[in-house]
Amino acid sequence: MTSELERIKILEGKISQIVEYINKLLSENKRLKKNIKEFKEENKNYVEQAKKAGQLDKSLNIFKKEREAIKEKIETIINQIDLIEL
Repeated sequence: MTSELERIKILEGKISQIVEYINKLLSENKRLKKNIKEFKEENKNYVEQAKKAGQLDKSLNIFKKEREAIKEKIETIINQIDLIEL
């Protein structure tokens, strides 16, 4: 009978260890899910920033083209004024 009680106590100890390990895993899983959620939010922010950067790049290219066109027009006007010899 004593050996059966000892075996039950050993089994009880092992079950306690398993429960403790499962609780540890659940806690770790919860922490990892939180990290994933945070990373997804950060990624969403980076994607939005990348879109904004792309839009800014397009705007910059438009402004550069407009600047070049204005520069050419001004040079044309200056050349025409030079032809008048004022």
